[in-house]
Amino acid sequence: MIEINKKRLVIAGVMALATVLAVFAWQYLQEPGLPKGIASGNGRLEATAVNITTKFPGRLAAVNVKEGEDVTAGQVLAQIDVRELEAELHQAQALVQQAQKQRAAAAAVITQRKSEVALAEKNLARSRELYENQNIPIEQLQRSETTVQTAQAARAAAEAELALAEAAIEAAKARVESVRTRVDDSALKTPLAGRVLYRLAEPGEVLPAGGKVFTVLDLTDAYMTIFLPTLQAGRLRINDEARIVLDAIPDYVIPAAVSFVSPEAQFTPKEVETRTEREKLMFRVKVRIDPALLAKHRAIMKTGVPGVAYVRLGTDVAWPEKLQVRLPP
Repeated sequence: MIEINKKRLVIAGVMALATVLAVFAWQYLQEPGLPKGIASGNGRLEATAVNITTKFPGRLAAVNVKEGEDVTAGQVLAQIDVRELEAELHQAQALVQQAQKQRAAAAAVITQRKSEVALAEKNLARSRELYENQNIPIEQLQRSETTVQTAQAARAAAEAELALAEAAIEAAKARVESVRTRVDDSALKTPLAGRVLYRLAEPGEVLPAGGKVFTVLDLTDAYMTIFLPTLQAGRLRINDEARIVLDAIPDYVIPAAVSFVSPEAQFTPKEVETRTEREKLMFRVKVRIDPALLAKHRAIMKTGVPGVAYVRLGTDVAWPEKLQVRLPP
């Protein structure tokens, strides 16, 4: 029992020592030489990633780019087999033509029915005149009236056939547009200019709807995420000036700006009560590089490179000489 308690005490002591060392490392082992009002944090250069996926299931017919290649907005990166869709498209186009012919036939019938109605109405007018002069019996007049009604009904039926034919044309055209949209969507295009990070499928693979084919990095949205304590994060504002120095090119200082400060602390409980606990709160901060600058230096843009981001905690704080902007030619 005594040994168990000793082990527990040793473990508790080690944990306490580790906590103290961690706090000491964060508070006292910061980069030396930073003036008051400049905060820093370690991170890696990141970029927004966009997944290029299939909208409909199908067989991958071609893959046009490799990992690491730069791509332009709207570029076709891969192609889904569209042979079945092209057959559907031809069928839908044939239905449009068939419906158009039916409309033409219905229109011709309507012309014929109008002529029949006009003739029947003229005969009815003569029959009424003859009946009024007592030259024909009432039965003949009634037959003329029935003939007009029959002709008018036939005309109405022909007009209904024309309306059905026009509706069939619209339905067939909608079908054509639907298939064309699927054909267009079978060409997998990137919505943005960037760099292919992952190539996830190869020609011949059958992919489901939503199947991933590429992951493309948006090289116009590069940033570094760092973590700062409460007192420093609380003084930051969106668009505050920042600097980034990458380990791979330490001689250059890249201008940036604060684009995000997390509203919630991390690494500690959400509810804290003591001042000591409040001082341990860390907030996530995103420092973003200007897209125009990234476009100019696109060739040297590399994600995943570690480095340090520096933020200015007030507009009255001057950047030290070593953090003055220096860019590659």
